[in-house]
Amino acid sequence: MHVLISGGGIGGLTAALALQKRGHQVTVLEQSHQLNEVGAGLQISPNGMQVFEALGVGARVEKDAFRPRAQELRWGKGGGRILTVPLRDVARDRWGCEYLHVHRADLIDALGGALRDRAPDAVRLGCSVASFTQDETSITAMLDTGERITGDLLVGADGIHSAIRTQMIGPDRPRYTGNVAWRAVVPVSELGQHAPPETASVWVGSRRHAVTYRLRRGSLANLVGVVECKERHIESWSATGAREQALKDFKGWSPVIRTILEKAETLNRWALYDRDPLETWVDGRAVLLGDACHPMLPFLAQGAVMAIEDAFVLARLVSTHSDVAEALKAYEAERKPRTSRVQAGARRNATLFHRADPISKMMTYGPIWLAGQFMPAFAHGQYDWIYSHDVTTVPQAGN
Repeated sequence: MHVLISGGGIGGLTAALALQKRGHQVTVLEQSHQLNEVGAGLQISPNGMQVFEALGVGARVEKDAFRPRAQELRWGKGGGRILTVPLRDVARDRWGCEYLHVHRADLIDALGGALRDRAPDAVRLGCSVASFTQDETSITAMLDTGERITGDLLVGADGIHSAIRTQMIGPDRPRYTGNVAWRAVVPVSELGQHAPPETASVWVGSRRHAVTYRLRRGSLANLVGVVECKERHIESWSATGAREQALKDFKGWSPVIRTILEKAETLNRWALYDRDPLETWVDGRAVLLGDACHPMLPFLAQGAVMAIEDAFVLARLVSTHSDVAEALKAYEAERKPRTSRVQAGARRNATLFHRADPISKMMTYGPIWLAGQFMPAFAHGQYDWIYSHDVTTVPQAGN
């Protein structure tokens, strides 16, 4: 088939690679004039790396990534460890692949570079898909320039503000969570003794938390800080905030957190909105994946990985079904239970990290500390349902 993909982000490029590998012609329509990614770091857990290895791009993704030693839960103010779960020496043996921290720009470079090597003309830049029309045999993407491009299938990988989703089911109705997020990246060399540990660390506190980890082989420190805030803000990765406000939000916190906020050249600040699972991801020959159909709160670090899983499953099913409609129904049926469960898990973690009173802190973090001290295998097991899920092998619908 000739598959049109609206969006050249992580999900769109992975879909293009997966479809091209199975013999389809792909055209990626990306509205930007260059393949890049606004933002900083992300975590690629083993369930995502399984896909990249199956597509033959694992080595490219790993080249500039960082392998964290462990996952940690720490107190925001004192910095003391509540829980440590080893990762570097465990991930491949337990879950089948590495657990990596990757700069978004590096991941886009790796995926885009692989696609250019395999299909040099697959990506068209400066192309914004505004709408689509279709009949029984084809679908046509309508660009904002008035140009029309026709194919057999249109994949909406165009993010949280998806034009494809809007045409399919109407305007988006997100709910403000009452949280805003800060994001910063700083060279480790500028942080001195206050560089973050070589772990994926969640720092918890009253009505706020922060996440730190390293990127680019350990040379960059990445911070995401989430704070409860009644005032609404825009949902945009490129929005910025004042340093004074960031430091006020994390007043009295560990020097690790405050030093990153002090040294960051740019501090991005955006609002976190939540969405219920969609009733449908499919309209004829149009189908959604990634943030276009199941945007995730960042509290399980699975947003990008769910899009990566989507891409592989979609490519498999449209290649093994003779009828497009049946393939897309099977894709939605396989993926929706999985992504809905991850969405719900991320939503639960939003409250887990923000315990305010001493009793709730003791009730929440006490058992976590005990599990880490005396039942490390139990601590690992809490992630098995996410990290052991391998879409490159036998289908696991509903898991």
